[in-house]
Amino acid sequence: MVKIIAIILVFGIIVFVHEFGHFIVARLCKVKVNEFSIGMGPAIASFGRGETKYSLRALPIGGYCMMEGQMDDSDDPNAFNKKKPWQRLCILFAGAFFNFILAFVLAVVVCHYSYVDPPTISEVVSGSAAEEAGLSAGDTITAINGNRIYNFREISLFRMTTDPKKPVDVTFLHDGVSKNTVVNMKYDAESDSYMFGIRSDMRKSNGFGDEVYYGLLEVRLQIKSVFMSLKTIFTGNFNKDDLSGPVGIANMMSDVIDEAEDAAEETGSGFGLVLLNIVNFVVLLSANLGVMNLLPIPALDGGRIILVLFEAVTRKKVPADKELIITGIGAAILIIIMIFVLFNDIGKVIGG
Repeated sequence: MVKIIAIILVFGIIVFVHEFGHFIVARLCKVKVNEFSIGMGPAIASFGRGETKYSLRALPIGGYCMMEGQMDDSDDPNAFNKKKPWQRLCILFAGAFFNFILAFVLAVVVCHYSYVDPPTISEVVSGSAAEEAGLSAGDTITAINGNRIYNFREISLFRMTTDPKKPVDVTFLHDGVSKNTVVNMKYDAESDSYMFGIRSDMRKSNGFGDEVYYGLLEVRLQIKSVFMSLKTIFTGNFNKDDLSGPVGIANMMSDVIDEAEDAAEETGSGFGLVLLNIVNFVVLLSANLGVMNLLPIPALDGGRIILVLFEAVTRKKVPADKELIITGIGAAILIIIMIFVLFNDIGKVIGG
């Protein structure tokens, strides 16, 4: 029961922050907000204040900030469709931006109470690909295949989202001197994956400045992970089991809580470790939601941003009826994907 409440609270907080971003910027732009809702489906509770209805709905799988003139043409001077393109762009972008802010603030908290992960090697496994390439403990990896590396986990992210059989160009610092080498990852039967054969040098932060720096890097890492995961769809490394919807995410969060509870029991860390793992999971989800909502897909914020940008460039507004058709098609596609992901998640839960 406690886990269910925790999962609902996590979804609720992330959705609330996203929709509040739209809401507060809409109000700053003097746009009339008809309803601000957390959750979908039938209303559990609602009240009106001013021109806005505030609702809490039964299904904790989303929410919305319904503005006047958002879905149709309205003659109200405070309607969304009456505002200048830059104002509408700010309103549409605000939801994702607030998710990034939430992810950053919580990432700083995690860095303060946990560790930061510079891309410095603490240990090189004997006989590993890294050892053969000349890497050693104390080296700091600065780039992989020309891409700048800031977190140690970026190395793992690269390993999981690219062809592991291809040679990897690695730039690293050894005693302050920049060097280059080529790593041919080796297959590890125990983990059933190709490995560099290095371990991280996670450490406590050096103060608030360090925590802010690595908090920003954490958000960057989560955003990068979404784009690299999307890239796998086009490179052939994609698997349907890589997709997760609310059911799959709830199941993952349940696993995170279970693992944290086991670790807390072993180390005597108590509830603090469990809470820290939940907070870390919120960082991941919030950053992911921010990116996904900005994808140029009709019915998402990103799709609407494209339409507003089209208007700003061409000076021609997309007719409301055509925008409604485009949004409807996008919504239909998203619903189909959501249904597929839902049944896929259920299958994984039952099968797992």
